[in-house]
Amino acid sequence: MKLPLVPADPALLVEGRTLIDVRAPVEFAQGSLPGAVNLPLMNNEERHQVGIAYKQSGQQAAIALGERLVSGEIKAARIEAWKRQLEAAPDAIIYCFRGGLRSQIAQRWLLEAGVERPRIEGGWKAMRQTLCARIDDAAAQPMLVVGGLTGCAKTSIVQALDNGLDLEGCARHKGSAFGRHPLIAPSQIDFEHAMGLRLLSLHGPLVLEDESRHIGAANIPLEFWRGMEPAPRIRVEMPLDWRLNQIHKDYIDDLWTIYRNQFGERLGWSLMRKQLSTALGRLKKRLGSARLARLQRLQALAFREHEAGNRQAHEAWLAPLLTEYYDPMYRYQLEKHTERRFLHVGDWDSCLEFARAWSQQQRDAVAN
Repeated sequence: MKLPLVPADPALLVEGRTLIDVRAPVEFAQGSLPGAVNLPLMNNEERHQVGIAYKQSGQQAAIALGERLVSGEIKAARIEAWKRQLEAAPDAIIYCFRGGLRSQIAQRWLLEAGVERPRIEGGWKAMRQTLCARIDDAAAQPMLVVGGLTGCAKTSIVQALDNGLDLEGCARHKGSAFGRHPLIAPSQIDFEHAMGLRLLSLHGPLVLEDESRHIGAANIPLEFWRGMEPAPRIRVEMPLDWRLNQIHKDYIDDLWTIYRNQFGERLGWSLMRKQLSTALGRLKKRLGSARLARLQRLQALAFREHEAGNRQAHEAWLAPLLTEYYDPMYRYQLEKHTERRFLHVGDWDSCLEFARAWSQQQRDAVAN
């Protein structure tokens, strides 16, 4: 019986097609395809046992063991889970690691239950190769890098552009000591897949924020990083009070909204306090014991004031955090990289306007 196949076409990802990943949960957690739902053929323990059988006795013995482990009510429950997903997304497509045995078994069991769906040819591996190749190819595209002091809303400029690549969004991290997102960060593979997916629709000039190669736990792929390093830059410059309002929004207001929505008032408040106090504590080496102790006292006081209704109290520790930690660190990086050229230095609005004009110039140059 020939089971239907579809090529590992990245258009499936761009379209937002629902994908059914039949790999084990441990594999899915290491990295999946965008839009995938994990409905495994075998759980982690079953996969482990089958893997041992394969190494010791070969493929046929492994298949026989798998059929014994996943049979009866277990098999029926997994088929039913696939069917429910297909009722919600009738055009969903199945995949496993290489588009081989596991996805074929899922197809066959579904077909016996009266449902026919294709699998991705080459599976997860083929689609990942396509996404990674797109990232490497993008390294040769024209890039404009947006720099500036912390609190200048550089990410907002990137997000305002139709050719912006938000690397921090892909990493689910703001790229600083205080940048951890309340939700679980993506794996390195998932970060690369999110990046590759965005790049599938960006084939002209790119605008992205100035980043170190490490964004939280994620690493920008080396080839792409090498493309970023010599790229021309612009620098956003905003007054301290404007920047203070911006990091108050980022570090307090937005963070609190996420924690409250995810965990509720009481637990969310406790978790947010823990995140911010832990982040401050990690700066001891750069701040020194005395300055850190002062900021910790101010932060603790700000939380008490916040609970009493004065959320602006956080400015007492956020302001020196900018002037005594972030600003000197950024200026050091500027002095360290004197070879970097800035095509434009200005306020937020002028930098956004410049990035749009630069992008159009790049497109016009290609068209002509």
